[in-house]
Amino acid sequence: MTTNHSGRIVVVTGGNAGIGRACAQAFSTAGALVTVLDRDKATDLPDRVRAHRVDVTDDAAVEAAIDAIGAEHGRIDVLVNNAGVSGVGTIEDGTLDDWNRLWDINVLGYVRVTRAALPHLRRSSAAAIVNMSSCTAASGFRQRSAYSATKGAIEALTRSSAADLVAENITVNAVNPGTVDTPFMAELAARADDPAQRRRDYESRQPTGRMVAPAEVAAAVLYLADPVNRSSVGTVVTVDGGIASLHITQA
Repeated sequence: MTTNHSGRIVVVTGGNAGIGRACAQAFSTAGALVTVLDRDKATDLPDRVRAHRVDVTDDAAVEAAIDAIGAEHGRIDVLVNNAGVSGVGTIEDGTLDDWNRLWDINVLGYVRVTRAALPHLRRSSAAAIVNMSSCTAASGFRQRSAYSATKGAIEALTRSSAADLVAENITVNAVNPGTVDTPFMAELAARADDPAQRRRDYESRQPTGRMVAPAEVAAAVLYLADPVNRSSVGTVVTVDGGIASLHITQA
């Protein structure tokens, strides 16, 4: 499906790398004016993409950046909540401060940005919010307790927010990716005793036999945010290479 976002005002959090960068590129290619919010300095941005250096745990910085975008363009059409961090460990691992940090970024970060953006989204004729979830929200993975908990919260928040905002012509949906081939996954693999084997492990999680490409996730985001698509509301689109639904075993 070809999506047309010509002239749309799009904000992508965590847009400097991985899935967020792929989303920024895809929206730009589709004609949108994109601003990424990222705590790291953005470099080599695609055409029609600008950046604000913002930490989503900083209330004042989030509000200032979002208000500046809204004031410049008169509205925001699409918000992609993507900024997040991972965490490795069981429920017994890490301190409560570690858990609170994940929650502050992965859940309250979405809350802060959404709350700041809503006055500007209400001025759009076809506003859309797309939240980034994870396959860990729907399938049990070892050593992902804290991270999975945050992503489960995002899916619940997506459905509740969709119910609250549907009457205002603001759609809220989520994308549930599998293991995505991002710089973060490359870094995790590099830490292993056998990086090549660890990468093969990540690839083999998906019944497709490969990690999900960031561009595949971005395509789902563009579909959910398309101004023609106003009937996907409170949904979670799965782009996981079959993790949740396929169990490939020897016949």
